[in-house]
Amino acid sequence: MTSILSKNPSSPLTTPLTPPMRMQRLMAMVGQYLKLHFFTTRSMVLWPVLALFILGSCWGLSDPEAILPGGINADTPFEVLFIASGFILLSATLGVVLVGFDGISRKRSSGALAIELSQTTHRQDYGLALLLGTWGVIAIPTLLLSCIGITLIFVQMGLWPSVAEISLYLLATSLVLLWYAAIQLLASSWAEDMGSAIAIGIGTWLVFTLMWVLVTVVVAGLLGVDVSDTSNDSYLQLTTLVDLFSPNGVYQMLLELQLQGDLGGRTVNSFQTWIAALAWTVLPIWLYLRRLCRI
Repeated sequence: MTSILSKNPSSPLTTPLTPPMRMQRLMAMVGQYLKLHFFTTRSMVLWPVLALFILGSCWGLSDPEAILPGGINADTPFEVLFIASGFILLSATLGVVLVGFDGISRKRSSGALAIELSQTTHRQDYGLALLLGTWGVIAIPTLLLSCIGITLIFVQMGLWPSVAEISLYLLATSLVLLWYAAIQLLASSWAEDMGSAIAIGIGTWLVFTLMWVLVTVVVAGLLGVDVSDTSNDSYLQLTTLVDLFSPNGVYQMLLELQLQGDLGGRTVNSFQTWIAALAWTVLPIWLYLRRLCRI
């Protein structure tokens, strides 16, 4: 993989700069990373998958004649977006894992990481550039396709989501992809090889995406909450606490803040949800940058 710093070692990207210019240097590094990785085979293979999941879900779920399983009703544009967000969790988050699994481990095994970290660029700047670049490779097409999906919902239903609903949806989607990018790069920094990195990344994704319901059921059983009826109030309120420890759960809870009907089925505390979102934004990134500075 081509280094984001080694193309021109004498460029301003590796020259110590004054603090007000660090942001400009960081954006230049991010731009260079995107230029190198945005049109790679790995990224381009993910584009049709994202289009199929995001556009297909928005178009199909907003069809007035669509019959959804489980008696689910999507009567408003935002309810369609809320249900379609599940398809983002299945596609875009996995895309982040596949893009970032070798972000550090491959360079570490080849010796390129040691060369890049020996440059005069601050390690935190390098880490943030790698993080934002990994995030941008998936976030840019995901957000673009989400905007097209919102247009498809309007075509089907004749209604637009409100500005607040669209803003929350795009913000929450951006955040969950950033969380997964930080988690994956942290895993890649700990892994000894690429195989370990992708195993840890895929394993983490499977736990949060497919197995978290099992975690919730186990916790409910240990606390004596009835799990035979997942629609009872005690179980639903427990899920709001357990989901705070999952990026997918916090993502869904952020979207539930704008739900007007009974689709969410539970009462979400906005203060707890935003605190959890802040924690998921700060802690993984802090751990990742701390680990990178100690390599």
